[in-house]
Amino acid sequence: MSQTYRALLVGTGSIADAHVRAIEDTRGRVVLAGAVDIDPGRLAAFCARHQVAAKHPDYAAALQATRPDLVLVAAPPALHAEMTIAALEAGAWVLCEKPFCASLAELDRIAEAERRSGRFASCVFQQRFASSTAHVRRLAEENLLGRPLVAVCHTLWFRDAAYYAVPWRGKWRTELGGPTVGLGIHAMDHLLYLLGDWAEVRAQAGTLDRNVEVEDVSMALIRFANGALASVVNSALSPRQETYIRLDYQRATIELTHLYGYSRDNWRFTLAPSVQEEGNTLTQAWQSFPPDTGSTHAAQLAELVLHLDAGTRPLTSGDDARRTLELLTALYKSAFTGEPVARGSIRPGDPFYAALNGGHAPQRAKPRGAGDHRNGSSVPATSVQ
Repeated sequence: MSQTYRALLVGTGSIADAHVRAIEDTRGRVVLAGAVDIDPGRLAAFCARHQVAAKHPDYAAALQATRPDLVLVAAPPALHAEMTIAALEAGAWVLCEKPFCASLAELDRIAEAERRSGRFASCVFQQRFASSTAHVRRLAEENLLGRPLVAVCHTLWFRDAAYYAVPWRGKWRTELGGPTVGLGIHAMDHLLYLLGDWAEVRAQAGTLDRNVEVEDVSMALIRFANGALASVVNSALSPRQETYIRLDYQRATIELTHLYGYSRDNWRFTLAPSVQEEGNTLTQAWQSFPPDTGSTHAAQLAELVLHLDAGTRPLTSGDDARRTLELLTALYKSAFTGEPVARGSIRPGDPFYAALNGGHAPQRAKPRGAGDHRNGSSVPATSVQ
């Protein structure tokens, strides 16, 4: 008989509903044993909506009372590391919302807690777990596409004054960064999962329009270990919103266009003119998608349950999680120092090892006078065809 795992959910804001749907999708393999929130009204409403009997205002007491097998951390970002470490030391595995933690130093503390406890902590990066992504990786690994050459990774989203009115947002100490860590982190992690290890990054970041401490846009050029080059844009300023990844291989271009989630219908495949003779075979390989699983929390939790069963390290943990967090840190370091940053170069003693932004702030655009929306426009985004 398969084991049932008891989960404790920490934080009952909007993303918590996605965790509940993921739990329900396990069909009894995971049960929600309790929920934690310091806001009593929000906690009560969440527990009533999802029929959760155990409501806890205190996290430490909840860990002791619930004795969970798995802790789902959906609290504000600055709390992630301490909550993750506490859960590991209480004997639970952890699935933590992004960003995993505030620095490479905190990630090393999480790794130490993993070693002490024998448990694993991983970060929510659900865009990796769609079956269509597994399909693309298989085609690349079987060398059907040729070498990867050029990539584009754009997270073009729109966040206005109402979004930044949440007290912890827009501040380095509590949100940990702007669209680099809060929005584009998902697509950048997805890009790394598709292309592999990165080698060097050159970047810029600025606060162009929102009245916040953190950046509202960042851009980067990434050189990968396999030689591929990628351009990245992370924006909170884009009225027509889109998440876009493009991969140009020797034999084909593969594109993914969506917003917050995707299925196989969101992909596009274009053959290179030079391979038309073998095009039928390659096209048939592309079209042979597995049964479709979308990029959801449920898809990631389902795989995590398999690792719980086997006692093995899950994806998006350990060195795998570090590769993504190190890229974000290097992006900030390059943006704030004006220098390229090589992977592995940010070590203890470097201010960027201790904090994602290294204690720096992004360049701020100059005020533009009347009609300026530097405080963050509250006008909703519209699409004009």
